[in-house]
Amino acid sequence: MNIKDIHSVYFIGIGGIGMSALARYFHFIGKPVAGYDKTPTPITDGLEEKGISVHFEDDVEIIPETFKQPQTLVVYTPAVPAAHSELQYFKKNGFDIKKRSEVLGIITKDTFCLAVAGTHGKTTTSCILAHLMKECNMPFTAFLGGVSEDFNSNFVLEGNEYSVVEADEFDRSFLRLSPNVACITSMDADHLDIYGTKEELQQSFRDFASKIKSGGTLFVRNGLPLEGITFGIEDGSDYRIEHIEVEHGTYVFDLVTPSEVLKQVRFNKPGRHNLLNGLAAFAMAVQTGCPPHRLAEALASFKGVQRRFSYQIKEKDFAFIDDYAHHPAEIDAVYQAIREVHPGEKITVIFQPHLFSRTRDFADEFAESLSQFDVILLLEIYPAREEPIEGITSEWLLEKIKNPHKKLISKSKLIEEIKECKTGVLVALGAGDIGMEVPKIKKELAYAS
Repeated sequence: MNIKDIHSVYFIGIGGIGMSALARYFHFIGKPVAGYDKTPTPITDGLEEKGISVHFEDDVEIIPETFKQPQTLVVYTPAVPAAHSELQYFKKNGFDIKKRSEVLGIITKDTFCLAVAGTHGKTTTSCILAHLMKECNMPFTAFLGGVSEDFNSNFVLEGNEYSVVEADEFDRSFLRLSPNVACITSMDADHLDIYGTKEELQQSFRDFASKIKSGGTLFVRNGLPLEGITFGIEDGSDYRIEHIEVEHGTYVFDLVTPSEVLKQVRFNKPGRHNLLNGLAAFAMAVQTGCPPHRLAEALASFKGVQRRFSYQIKEKDFAFIDDYAHHPAEIDAVYQAIREVHPGEKITVIFQPHLFSRTRDFADEFAESLSQFDVILLLEIYPAREEPIEGITSEWLLEKIKNPHKKLISKSKLIEEIKECKTGVLVALGAGDIGMEVPKIKKELAYAS
């Protein structure tokens, strides 16, 4: 595919976080862009504000005529069902149709590509990396899996010599990339609807590692079953964090590299998992030639990522936090972070399970992770791309949670339920549409105060 030969680009599933970043890229370089998505969201609102046409009915008739021309590139996400009528139209009429991951691979193949992979942490790590590159005035383009609070976007274009990408393991998408520098943050079992077994998932990460260009570099979190330059916390890794202290919610630590020790480095995002994300981004950025002392300074000014331990309200006696956590390991990480920065406080969690298959595959782990919280408010399962699985319900999951302070609630009753939650910590977790409820909760709690 030669980008210069593309007349226009049509996206099926344009509201996805990765798809919308590509849509912004093509719009930025002057290509006509339009697309379909199932429902309006703040992401699609942002695209429309840029002049990108988006519609929400699966109807070939309302596709703008410009995008029915033969030189239109059609980009789709694997989450779109094969029977989707617009996708079928483009297939039957011989259009050039590519998955998002294929297009991302083509765009980045002639750049110095830095790719972040892992079942957890890749979005935050890639956003930190983009921030560090920006602070070092590097000419880069970033395709991010979340909305960076430093850029207020999931797409950054500061040049085209380097590219920063989130390498997604879903549907083996990351095997379309050929990075110069890659990082693997974690390899916990997930997406078993795609991989079947944990072993198959791990093999896919090995396959990804083999895609690194000759002479390239692989960073791996210490303890993962892969060979590479290691990073970790107080564990003898090649890049590691030592002597951690917490000052008013900020981490202060020594950052040890293979060649030097950087003292009194500061990082503001809570949680040891976020410290690891910052360390991984730092190590990757060093490979671009950025001075380590400058990168260490830049870690302190990273603002964060929307829906990644995002404080919506932070008062003396109350905090409301929003996070994307949708896997037991991620829930554990959020709990650890809250306990570290809000010791002794009562923690109420609102959790929306994501996917019937993930709920089925990790039900016992979910129950154990959620039981740590003081109060659990459980929403119905968000189906995303899936049909219901018999017997797999939130009621079934609730029974497995050992903590007696638990309750199944509907989204329509959520605001009423949390009105009394004005002390301690309230945290909303999940990868479904719970994020759409967060502004309503914030407004209600702010009004109540």
